[in-house]
Amino acid sequence: MNEIQKLNESLSGQSPRAILKAALARYDNIAISFSGAEDVALIELAHKMTDNLQVFTLDTGRLHAETYEFIERVRKHYGIKIQIMSPDAEELQALTSTKGLFSFYEDGHSECCGIRKVNPLRRKLHEVDAWVTGQRKDQSPDTRLDVPVVQFDDAFSTEEKPLVKFNPLSNWTSKDVWDYIRMTEAPYNELHEKGFVSIGCQPCTRPVLPGQHEREGRWWWEESTKKECGLHASNVIARV
Repeated sequence: MNEIQKLNESLSGQSPRAILKAALARYDNIAISFSGAEDVALIELAHKMTDNLQVFTLDTGRLHAETYEFIERVRKHYGIKIQIMSPDAEELQALTSTKGLFSFYEDGHSECCGIRKVNPLRRKLHEVDAWVTGQRKDQSPDTRLDVPVVQFDDAFSTEEKPLVKFNPLSNWTSKDVWDYIRMTEAPYNELHEKGFVSIGCQPCTRPVLPGQHEREGRWWWEESTKKECGLHASNVIARV
């Protein structure tokens, strides 16, 4: 734990490239979590650094068609394998048979996200020693303001298997990400051209208006302090 804190202190002022290079040098069994623009920036940075790049994505079964097309474009563009993590069929069937397909509008998104996102993520993270995310501090003032560049993952570590989490883009802004994507001509989700900024499942994501924060397009029927799906539960714990 102290070792990770020291690593965070030494890397906190470094560039995303330097942080990612340190992460890949330190851990052989490390994976990048891929879903959005930030993650493509990470793949763009990382794919030339290693021949052993692990990338995975969560297929909730409720993504936009444009998102599925985006995943395929990224796979082909970089010539990489992307591991598709899907929800457990029995868990999902029990939820939808009992509560229907849109229960999250009535009782919150936690249960649905738990089955479609968190549990598949937990299965994947059990296989690795560290993972890399595209979290940025400015994505959510309520839950991500204190995101470090390196942290011990309290949410998914176990006594038998501690897990380290790298957030190389923590200090970047949305503008930084998009400047980099344009500069490198990296692929991006076509939904960004339709007013979508933070993109999740189709029923739970909508475009934002000018002046609105990007997370306002996610789970808009809930209060802002709940706008995490559980993938980064340690953020919520840290802010309580």
